[in-house]
Amino acid sequence: MAESSGRRVVASNRKARHEYEVLDTLEAGLVLKGPEVKSIRDGKVAFQDAFARIEGGEVWLHSFHISPYEQANRFNVDPLRPRKLLLRTDEIRRLVGKVEEKGLTLIPLDLYFTRGVAKMTLAVARGRKLHDKREKLKKQTQDREARRAVERAR
Repeated sequence: MAESSGRRVVASNRKARHEYEVLDTLEAGLVLKGPEVKSIRDGKVAFQDAFARIEGGEVWLHSFHISPYEQANRFNVDPLRPRKLLLRTDEIRRLVGKVEEKGLTLIPLDLYFTRGVAKMTLAVARGRKLHDKREKLKKQTQDREARRAVERAR
């Protein structure tokens, strides 16, 4: 999926927008090893239950699975190891203030390459309750049906 901005999306966390209400987003770089970059280019990543946490003034990505690259054999690292996210100090300070609020968390939304560098969109989000998810789905269905009715009327 190449876009005109030179941004090639490798993977998206489709479940995130359903499970969470996204309040703010920002772009972060990742500290990776060589074989991890090759696996990402092949699209062998999984977002399931991935989240970010601020520890010691740094932002760390946890539970983000990058499959081992087959040709790297002994140079491969743990697929679920915590990975450091690269953000400016002022961005981290702003995140600390937001995440300390009750119920807010940091979740990855998508992973992409920009000019050969792996980047991730990180979101400050609030978890949705079951009834909120149902309301959202109901509203999406109503909007879709309304669009179809307008198109048929033409």
